[in-house]
Amino acid sequence: MKLQKNTQLALYSVLEFAADPTRHIAAAAIAEKYGVSQHHLAKVLSELAHAGVVESVRGVGGGYRFAGNLRRLTLMDIIRLFEPDGVGTDTEPAPSGATPVDRALDAVLSEIDQFARATFASITLATMLRLMQRQRSARRPRPAVARG
Repeated sequence: MKLQKNTQLALYSVLEFAADPTRHIAAAAIAEKYGVSQHHLAKVLSELAHAGVVESVRGVGGGYRFAGNLRRLTLMDIIRLFEPDGVGTDTEPAPSGATPVDRALDAVLSEIDQFARATFASITLATMLRLMQRQRSARRPRPAVARG
């Protein structure tokens, strides 16, 4: 399974905006953070704005901010904006003259893709933000406890 670069940028951007929905974030800041061109990111943000996920604010202190519903919007909702079939695969379907092994493997890979789609559809942005917070907390060193 593989997500296209635009899809990944969309997920990164939406999660940045959703982390603080009241804050406006400049596209340049996100482009710099993720090492992409502002021009490329602008296309992604334009699509997100067109879908009503983010809104653009012009002028001093402008940028983009989250405009969706954290508890309803899922990862799959974002993915579908950029990949109409949902989640892409790294493999080609078995050709018509394929062996039984090829067809069986194709069936297994198809099932894995269905599970991935269902998982992405079940994870809201609110859930993802909580997971990100737990990941950040797990990386912080814990203070030493004095023993005595």
